[in-house]
Amino acid sequence: MVIEMIKYDPFWETMKERGESTYRLINKYGISSATIDRIRNGRGITTQKLNDLCLILNCRVEDIIVFEKSPEENIQK
Repeated sequence: MVIEMIKYDPFWETMKERGESTYRLINKYGISSATIDRIRNGRGITTQKLNDLCLILNCRVEDIIVFEKSPEENIQK
């Protein structure tokens, strides 16, 4: 079982605030559709892609990803 702790929820809100779309990210800025798919499905992306998205959206990393511990991770071993 994979526990997802990195969430991309802020990414979608930042995109909306900036008036950007996944279409423009792919066709204007050269972000691959595979990267968008990874974000959409909560899978990891590289720090280079995070950097690219921050430059494109003129934002900080915190505007794209958030770290949330799962309840299972809060249990001390």
